Amino acid sequence: MTRVLVTGGAGFIGSHTVELLLEKEFDVVILDNFRTSSKQNIENIKGIRDKNKKLIIVQGDIRDPIVIREAIKDIDAVIHLAAIVSVDEATKWPELTFQVNAEGTLNILEALRRFDVEKIVYASSSAVYGDPLYLPIDEKHPLFPKNPYGASKLAGEALVNAYHQTYGLKAVVLRYFNVYGPRMPPGLYSGVILKFIKAAIRNDPLVIFGDGTQLRDFVYVTDVARANVVAVEKNISGVFNIGTGSGTSILDLAKKVIELTNSKSEITFSEPRPGDIKKSIASIERAKKILTWRPEVSLEEGLKKTIRYYVNCGK
Repeated sequence: MTRVLVTGGAGFIGSHTVELLLEKEFDVVILDNFRTSSKQNIENIKGIRDKNKKLIIVQGDIRDPIVIREAIKDIDAVIHLAAIVSVDEATKWPELTFQVNAEGTLNILEALRRFDVEKIVYASSSAVYGDPLYLPIDEKHPLFPKNPYGASKLAGEALVNAYHQTYGLKAVVLRYFNVYGPRMPPGLYSGVILKFIKAAIRNDPLVIFGDGTQLRDFVYVTDVARANVVAVEKNISGVFNIGTGSGTSILDLAKKVIELTNSKSEITFSEPRPGDIKKSIASIERAKKILTWRPEVSLEEGLKKTIRYYVNCGK
């Protein structure tokens, strides 16, 4: 495979994935509507773009089949990242979430079928599991999403699997746990690490929803990008968790961010968010064995890199 389409390629995970693909000599097409992504993310990879690498950017929406068909010509594989990814936003706008995450995925799959593209890597989420019955969560765990976001990603998984079974499409589903790192999108629905870092830099209170004992598996974005590329390169199909296999409490995370930023911030507590999952830790044994992938960046190292990025960019 030499030519890869990355939907959402100007986004947080997408731009890191595009960067790695170009480093590994792939030709890349980005399809992005720039709703939550940033053209600055593309500028961040310009240094690689200028080294005679082929990078095409198509501005458009995955809800538009015509735009998809135009972007997908002469493509060998698709890494499908474009989605509404915020639990809060999905809870507020469930209809839009399903239009993008489920119907948009169907549009991608149908274009792959019509143009005989042989492979898709689909970005799913640990949210498909819901409240875990056991820890760490392996890929055989029952799927009971408890919010519209998790349900929309599971609907996308079902469509991907149906096209795999019916049409022979090679399909890799990657269930990301809590991804963080440089280029996280700011705004009302930004993730907990970005919110904590921004508050700590300003010496504002770090607000925890609930009692802070919630456990999350935080995985650094370049490790996730590497999983995406490995999934394209390997001649496999299947479902894989992408995390670290270790859990961190939200309270410990807040304390670590305050420590690493030398902040004077205090920690405050608020009411738990509806649909929030208490504990989520990945089993990554399957990814280690079959994808031959494992995370390389520790939480402390990743937090330092992320803090440095947001301090330097002044955002």
